[in-house]
Amino acid sequence: MQLVFGDCEFDTGRRVLLRHGRLEPLSSRAFQLLELLLERRPEAISKAELLAQLWPDTFVSDASLHNLVAEVRSALGDDPRLTRYIRTVPRYGYAFHGDARAASGDVPPAEPLQGPRLISDTREWRLVAGANVVGRDRDCAIRIDSATISRRHARLVVTTHQTTIEDLASKNGTHVNGRPIASAVVLTDGDALQVGSIALTYRVIDVLPSTVTILRQN
Repeated sequence: MQLVFGDCEFDTGRRVLLRHGRLEPLSSRAFQLLELLLERRPEAISKAELLAQLWPDTFVSDASLHNLVAEVRSALGDDPRLTRYIRTVPRYGYAFHGDARAASGDVPPAEPLQGPRLISDTREWRLVAGANVVGRDRDCAIRIDSATISRRHARLVVTTHQTTIEDLASKNGTHVNGRPIASAVVLTDGDALQVGSIALTYRVIDVLPSTVTILRQN
């Protein structure tokens, strides 16, 4: 398995994790944990199953798993307060929810590189068909941990022909190109959005594989 996500590359054949092209050291169990989460993505894996896989026939506490997750997050540059890759599922376990794709030479990467996106100063989110909720809640597709954003702040709906955004009765409102919205608004490429105090840009990436420019998640 050889996958690329954000600025990271994970290769089980070479047993390496690279970030910005540099080797990131991982303990054998941390490497195995990341491998399990990537293989089962985006499925959530219970703590009980992870403990059984990582420490077979050995009793360890949840703290050991927590420390292992912290090691993986540190190697990936993942902030536990605003997770890009390793999602904590409260009272259950963990899941990988980043936009991982096969490295060059495995499966053509054209599909993950196309389509509508939200871009902030620090990262980007690829929007999927259907509803994409912006908010502080852990279940939101675009999760932003800011006190100015409601738990379920706004909703973007992606169809074949258009993307709309609507405010979900948030406390601090949603703006499109500087104007507060009261109902669903159709977005166009380059529109400036603001949810709470967070500025975002809506972009539509529509390129051919032969001429693709990869947008890197920061």
